[in-house]
Amino acid sequence: MNDRRDFLASTGAAALAALASTASTAAAQPKSALIKPPRLKAGDTLGLIHPSSATFQRMELEIAIDNLKALGFKVKVGAHALDRYGYLAGRDVDRAADINTLFADKDVQGICAVRGGWGAARLLPYLNFDVIAKNPKVLFGFSDITALHMAIPAKTGLVTFHAPTGFSAWTELSASWFKRVVIDGETASYVNEPDFKNRIAPVGFRTQTLTPGRAEGRLVGGNLTVLAHLVGTPYLPDFAGRILFLEDVHEGIYRVDRMLTHLKLAGLLAKIKGFIWGQCSDCEPDSGGYGSLTIEEVLDDHIKPLGVPTYRGAMIGHVDKQFTVPEGILAEMDADAGTFRLLESAVV
Repeated sequence: MNDRRDFLASTGAAALAALASTASTAAAQPKSALIKPPRLKAGDTLGLIHPSSATFQRMELEIAIDNLKALGFKVKVGAHALDRYGYLAGRDVDRAADINTLFADKDVQGICAVRGGWGAARLLPYLNFDVIAKNPKVLFGFSDITALHMAIPAKTGLVTFHAPTGFSAWTELSASWFKRVVIDGETASYVNEPDFKNRIAPVGFRTQTLTPGRAEGRLVGGNLTVLAHLVGTPYLPDFAGRILFLEDVHEGIYRVDRMLTHLKLAGLLAKIKGFIWGQCSDCEPDSGGYGSLTIEEVLDDHIKPLGVPTYRGAMIGHVDKQFTVPEGILAEMDADAGTFRLLESAVV
């Protein structure tokens, strides 16, 4: 790891991505076999990391700790969890060091991100993928943590979990999903819980079929913005034969259009077998919306021509009620029903 840092420090920024893909030979190559982490159990210790945006109030960290304790876990806070470097939660090398240290720590059984924001992608050249692969653990979070959900499976084969962060609103439903997938190891069926909002018919968490049919493949996905900005780097898994799930927040529709265009032009969308669009919270037309496309039209333009089963509305994203979705696990989706299910346990 020190050799890699020294080498990268001596090279130009333009060569960094290429060097990162070759500097650690076996560790930098995707593993042929999937690595499932040991399931968590009550009383286990979770390491708390802060890989992205800074926490400006100590209370946020305290809430994250209380949430994890309420789930039945002990908590070990990373050494740099309260650091700050501008809008980031400390220097890149220090935030990465917390991840490496907690993976190597035999007294820690899982790792949780305090929150998202921005910055996790900056850590990727400093992660010790050899250590991570040799010490498989449950790692969970969402939003900016998508950078870790892409890089770690790509480099090690380890299953990670798109789930609430420590500071998230851990509703009963979100907690239940986490326990079903990460503790019980259930081969769960993901069916939205409709929100009636005091009406006679459900209006929230509805699903919509865009292209009917069923598909089977390994799950990959997360935040669209983060994932799209990893295209062209060595930190993205192979999309061939995958079921891709995406979500986002506070993005103009033209930006969603631009990022899906990028995935399409990069050849990634042509590889997938199924597509699940989660929640795009507060994704609205800009400047009054004159001439704006809708999210549905953008999906019709980019996803429908693929001819793969597609639905939108899954409980994945910046919402209080959200699924826990394992990256890399074999699943089957039913676009007509607006559901998907795991075909194998995500933990051992």
